[in-house]
Amino acid sequence: MLKSILSGEDCAKCRFCCTFRRQSLWETPVFDRKTKEILEKKFPEAKFRQITEKSFTPDLLHLYKTEDSEEEAPCPFLGDKGCLLDSDEKPFDCSIWPLRSTKIDGRIRVMLENTCPAINRQPLENVIRLVDSGLGEKITAYAKENPDTIKDFSPDYKIVF
Repeated sequence: MLKSILSGEDCAKCRFCCTFRRQSLWETPVFDRKTKEILEKKFPEAKFRQITEKSFTPDLLHLYKTEDSEEEAPCPFLGDKGCLLDSDEKPFDCSIWPLRSTKIDGRIRVMLENTCPAINRQPLENVIRLVDSGLGEKITAYAKENPDTIKDFSPDYKIVF
């Protein structure tokens, strides 16, 4: 969804969004039950952690080798050439990152995380223009339908919608 402003090559080289610090496990993508079951068959080594009755996230705890909160573990669906998931298997979270839905004063908003190196090279106006062109509405609508994907608000991130 962000291909109009982010280069696939930049993303493939970086992969920052596909590794998770122990302290950032809240960032792991959310899968519905049907997709989780498909992925368990396709990737038997992948483990999932249940969030709610209908949603799951990759369980990465077994991948950490230390207790260091800064240690990173890769997404189990990250291969040498990038994401191993088909487009219909990829979580919405992944397709919109570094944008996130959040709730402020009971209202769903879209925030931009400042941790993506590629997006930080873009003028903020480009990101806002993309979000205003319909992506923001798509993100908020998805969040309303899938509240488990709403992330906690962080004052470190910019609200863009």
